[in-house]
Amino acid sequence: MEPFVYLIGAGPGDPGLLTLRGADCLARSEVVLYDGLSNADLLRHAPDAEHICVGKHGQTRIWNQREIIEEMLRHANSGKVVARLKGGDPAVFARTAEEVDALRESGIPFEIVPGITAALAAGSYAGLPVTHRKLASAVALVTGHEEPGKPESALDWQALARFPGTLVIYMGVTTAKTWTAALIDGGQDPATPVALVRRCSMPDQAMIRCRLDEAAEQLTPASRFRPPVIAIVGPVAGLAESETWLQTRPLSGLSVLVTRPARQAKQVADLVAQLGGTPIIAPAIDIREASDHDQLDASIERLPNTDFLIFCSTNAVEFYFERLNRLGHDSRRLAGISIATIGRKTASVLQKHGLKADVVPTDYRASSLVEALSGQVTGRSVSIIRASRGSRELPEGLEAAGASVHETAAYENVDIEEADARVVSALETGTIDWITVTSSATARNLFRLYGDLLKNARLAAISPVTAESLRELGLTVDVVADPYTIESLLTAIAENK
Repeated sequence: MEPFVYLIGAGPGDPGLLTLRGADCLARSEVVLYDGLSNADLLRHAPDAEHICVGKHGQTRIWNQREIIEEMLRHANSGKVVARLKGGDPAVFARTAEEVDALRESGIPFEIVPGITAALAAGSYAGLPVTHRKLASAVALVTGHEEPGKPESALDWQALARFPGTLVIYMGVTTAKTWTAALIDGGQDPATPVALVRRCSMPDQAMIRCRLDEAAEQLTPASRFRPPVIAIVGPVAGLAESETWLQTRPLSGLSVLVTRPARQAKQVADLVAQLGGTPIIAPAIDIREASDHDQLDASIERLPNTDFLIFCSTNAVEFYFERLNRLGHDSRRLAGISIATIGRKTASVLQKHGLKADVVPTDYRASSLVEALSGQVTGRSVSIIRASRGSRELPEGLEAAGASVHETAAYENVDIEEADARVVSALETGTIDWITVTSSATARNLFRLYGDLLKNARLAAISPVTAESLRELGLTVDVVADPYTIESLLTAIAENK
């Protein structure tokens, strides 16, 4: 591709607020320069690009604007497509003009992709309309941190003090004494309502309501109400207090470790986020295509002589039918065979392949499936499609019922080898509230990776079998899903938070 630069607004924080155009441009990029106000989860839209962080407060050195521009030009001049990911909207207090000037001077084509600016998001996420028919017919976006070295402020604070609407102050934490005093000196009532919104749109969003003459003391280092903070100043900030819609969501304020395999983790993380929690993805096991297909191929060839076919998971269905198709077959090869699944989700995935399960136990337990089939499988051929490792309860139960059982590993279930440094740090500091554990294999490898650090968080098990595996490791299980689904697991967490 020809060199190109996208200047993309990342929005206020929630990765779901990125525009569709922004996601499309990230997917085209070969290099992404992102700042600390851009949610790092957005990088999943550019999985194959080089990711370069240009600074995050309290964690890494903050690059100056000259360094950022030089890095952007270096990659673009080498013929790469570069995304400059900027918090909020590129046109609002984001120094985009300097980057545009540099790109034009270098003759590099570019596109500016708008984003949701924090000022407008803060009002919506705090439940405060920045405009109001009776209270505010105008909004002014104001920087609380002007360029160092200016001989005098470019802001007319006296005019702003008389502004007939809502003031929204960006980057005003360290300068709170200055701008609050300037507004009061300019004639604004010291009792003017102020709403301070920190990390707007994120699950740990927090808000403080106060008077204008109290705002500065709420933003001192001792208060720990540190950047990023948006200050909403004006009568709208004094509207009746109530919980914001964000804080009423079931998992609001909770961080949840998602330990499922990578190919399934996003689905769970999205559910956590929809319920208001902060998902942290750190798979404990991985799912891979079987390295040896002989066993699976033999199972498919044996189908004409198979009476019952049992799928133990959604992954079993997907890998099985992928192999079936590769061998030149389709669902018609399963004609006349009785099919059972453990769980409604597995049955639902099966339906996508045009087949309906004949037997689905309501409680997702292997023992329940054995009970349901015990009177039907005597002297019959049963093929169980599952992972490369798992409980022996189902095959042993069916064999005891008189079935001829063939177990087939449709995919491999392998341990993640190294602990995630982010998770170790978060467990050590107690910033992970809940850990979801969705299998006995996951339980065992989590303990191998993190050991007794797991005791610094609460554990949620998807089934009694998984819970027992955790207890055997000396761990306390706080909730067990019933029924044994991710949705029920998250509901149990919400009810016990």
